[in-house]
Amino acid sequence: MKIWGLTGSIGMGKSTAAAAFRRLRVPVFDADAAVHALQGPRGRAVRPIEAEFPGTTGPAGVNREALRRAVLGNPAALTRLERIVHPLVRDEQRRFLARARARGASLVVLDIPLLFETRRDLREFDAILVVSAPARVQRARVLARGGMTPERLDAILARQMPDAQKRARATHVIRTGLSRHHAQAAVRRLVKDAR
Repeated sequence: MKIWGLTGSIGMGKSTAAAAFRRLRVPVFDADAAVHALQGPRGRAVRPIEAEFPGTTGPAGVNREALRRAVLGNPAALTRLERIVHPLVRDEQRRFLARARARGASLVVLDIPLLFETRRDLREFDAILVVSAPARVQRARVLARGGMTPERLDAILARQMPDAQKRARATHVIRTGLSRHHAQAAVRRLVKDAR
């Protein structure tokens, strides 16, 4: 079974690329969705997060805004949070891969936004796919999101590896700044070549 890593900075079109893989019946593991489930009601990350960051959880699970405030501008706190969340996400990923193998999948995609930033062992992937768009397109996409501000975007980008460095490490770059059709055609070509 081939394992492809899919990554890209915020607002680069990774969700669009992941959806294109799903439409081609390629199983996709969504690390962000795994985090949301782990932090949701009865999620496995809720208790350890509350123990480490008291007052950041409730009946609905983790209060993401309260948790963001608890770690914002505090690298040590962010590291403590990552030590809780990352192993749980890796466990969910292992379960996903086991299910995909059991179903006989020939190709899977692991959608991991911070693939490079979390210093994953890239040898576990048969290819690394990076989604990329011009900076002006990226900025416009992200600032159109509710609750996003230029300052918050700048803080997020400061924690992410620059797009040029990601592209340099990629096996394939999926350009999403031209059109949705162009990006989907690129995904189709990749899958066709892999199969």
